[in-house]
Amino acid sequence: METALAKTPQKRQVMFLAILLLLWEAGSEAVRYSIPEETESGYSVANLAKDLGLRVGELATRSARIHYKGDKELLQLDIKTGNLLLYEKLDREVMCGTTEPCILHFQLLLENPVQFFQTDLQLTDINDHSPEFPEREMFLKIPESTQPGTVFPLKIAQDFDIGSNTVQNYTISTNSHFHVATHNRGDGRKYPELVLDKALDREERPELSLTLTALDGGAPPRSGTTTVRIVVLDNNDNAPEFLKSLYEVQVPENSPLNSLVVAVSARDLDAGAYGSVAYTLFQGDEVTQPFVIDEKTGEIRLKRALDFEVTPYYNVEIVATDGGGLSGKCTVAIEVVDVNDNAPELTMSTLSSPTPENAPETIVAVFSVSDPDSGDNGRMICSIQNDLPFLLKPTLKNFYTLVTQRTLDREIQAEYNITITVTDLGTPRLKTEHNITVLVSDVNDNAPAFTQTSYTLFVRENNSPALHIGSVSATDRDSGTNALVTYSLLPPQDPHLPLASLVSINTDNGHLFALRSLDYEALQEFEFRVGATDRGSPELSSEALVRVLVLDANDNSPFVLYPLQNGSAPCTELVPRAAEPGYLVTKVVAVDGDSGQNAWLSYQLLKATEPGLFGLWAHNGEVRTARLLSERDAAKHRLVVLVKDNGEPPRSATATLHVLLVDGFSQPYLPLPEAAAAQAQADSLTVYLVVALASVSSLFLLSVLLFVAVRLCRRSREASVGRCSVPEGPFPGHLVDVSGTGTLSQSYQYEVCLTGDSGTGEFKFLKPIIPNLLPQSAGEEIRKTAAFRNNFGLN
Repeated sequence: METALAKTPQKRQVMFLAILLLLWEAGSEAVRYSIPEETESGYSVANLAKDLGLRVGELATRSARIHYKGDKELLQLDIKTGNLLLYEKLDREVMCGTTEPCILHFQLLLENPVQFFQTDLQLTDINDHSPEFPEREMFLKIPESTQPGTVFPLKIAQDFDIGSNTVQNYTISTNSHFHVATHNRGDGRKYPELVLDKALDREERPELSLTLTALDGGAPPRSGTTTVRIVVLDNNDNAPEFLKSLYEVQVPENSPLNSLVVAVSARDLDAGAYGSVAYTLFQGDEVTQPFVIDEKTGEIRLKRALDFEVTPYYNVEIVATDGGGLSGKCTVAIEVVDVNDNAPELTMSTLSSPTPENAPETIVAVFSVSDPDSGDNGRMICSIQNDLPFLLKPTLKNFYTLVTQRTLDREIQAEYNITITVTDLGTPRLKTEHNITVLVSDVNDNAPAFTQTSYTLFVRENNSPALHIGSVSATDRDSGTNALVTYSLLPPQDPHLPLASLVSINTDNGHLFALRSLDYEALQEFEFRVGATDRGSPELSSEALVRVLVLDANDNSPFVLYPLQNGSAPCTELVPRAAEPGYLVTKVVAVDGDSGQNAWLSYQLLKATEPGLFGLWAHNGEVRTARLLSERDAAKHRLVVLVKDNGEPPRSATATLHVLLVDGFSQPYLPLPEAAAAQAQADSLTVYLVVALASVSSLFLLSVLLFVAVRLCRRSREASVGRCSVPEGPFPGHLVDVSGTGTLSQSYQYEVCLTGDSGTGEFKFLKPIIPNLLPQSAGEEIRKTAAFRNNFGLN
């Protein structure tokens, strides 16, 4: 079907042009049925499904329905059988008036897809009305001098039927003076005239009473009667004559009441009372006629509002009667001119709301428009707002479909308020607005989205089981069940991670719980992925990374690595009495299984045999001499060292040291703590460390070689093994290997060995063990060893 589409900057307008309508009507064929009027309701007109080639089941699945203008329900469709049934009795005279043929236009609407079928129902007339005269009596005044053959007009009878069922003949009761002649009017109706057959004699019979009968052509025929009373008057030579036998006039339908329609005029050549003319409406039905005439002036005026859509024209017969009873007749043809006094009407046939999002071109609504005016007053333009994703498409004869112009997205806009404007082309233009609300239904086109791509949760070790450690959250832009999110733990990527025994998640709200107590020393952190799945069809999901960091608690006390505190024989440190202040006696090495400040260790000297003789560095555990040693100082000393971490509350451990002062154990050079600290900074560079190591090793080897050569020259005849006595008994032979796992900043090893006979206290040998990386105090220890071997004559 062809359409014309007119767009303005503000609105998209769709318009049916008259020429295209004529083309459409000429090219489309409607299914037409015919039934007599007054047929009982429930009558089966036809099987519409069969006639249109549709399956009976298709009517139900496609929501078939019958539409008639004004949304009146005159016909009913049985979707189970396909029969078109009469909903109520139809009166042809009410539906169509005098229009012939009487055809009612219906439309069959189908959905999925939308389809239209034009259906026409013709109502045939039955003889259900009898002729009726407008008055029960007619009065005629006829002068006795009237010549035979003179014709006198009579009022016609009304019959609402049409065709052969309307008035076909008039008769009059038997008499010797008159007969009735039946004639055809221009509109097809028949009218009677009374014809004088025999001259009247007032002295013989001053008055006659006759019965006029109107007969229709029905089978059987119906009739109506009226009485014609004739009064015989004295001589009156001339009858009134109108200037025109036919007056034609146009009257706008919006003319005000009492406005002048036309003025008729008749003249009578007689004088006196016989020449005086009075005007009357010949068909003087006060109910149907919207006009009134002034009997003296002949002016016809409007007494009731006109309506072009109800009656577009009138034929009014005017009679002019003189004082002697003679009369003349004329016809006034009044055409009612249409004005634009009716706004367009919109009838919504179907509205599909809600409409699914993401669907291609979808029919949202089907509606029809009508305007009872004619010409441009009845031509219409339909439009909607310009900023909407919808489009109006004309379909079948004043039917439109509202379709989506592009796919809708509920997440952008969930509903649309659409105003359909129907404007006619009359002057002034009238319009009708119809508002509809189109809801957009949701489809599951959005996966849940986490608020973060990754989550970091902190939990302190030694937590209670089932502790809430945090939450993840995901939202879904869809609605309803499509937006309900379920959370789950995804299988870990590390197959050795026992995730199921570590955490659980609430499937409804994403809360995470620790299932058991966590130990920082065993597991510092772990990560896993969580999934969020909606309940749409199909289900959509997303995932996020969760990293759990276990926070350390101060649940481990410091552990002393050196000296060993395992209950075995204590380790005794040897200090030469010639040691200078700051001489490194030993170093307490401890570690803490915790981390951070919980593992920061500090050292404190709790007890000493002789306070003030030894000092303890608080940060590295080094025990050094605090002053010069003298002969009065006891040879054996016991030191108790407290090792404390920096946790809250702090934890601590103690270590016991045994120090033995040895005579003759001298040290030619003892670096001060400041020099050791400087050396520690220098050792941080690998190059300097290698150079220092090579230098020290070279000096040591050179010193040993020189020392051995001198001693061999002096004591070539002496025994190779010397003896010395130890006051406190034998020293336990053991190997101390301390690695830098705690606060011990350097790594070093040395071995003190005695002879197998524990009762003699004789040294077997003193042998330095050089580690892979020489510690800070390596030079000092080497010099101690060399001096010791020199004093005791060891090779």
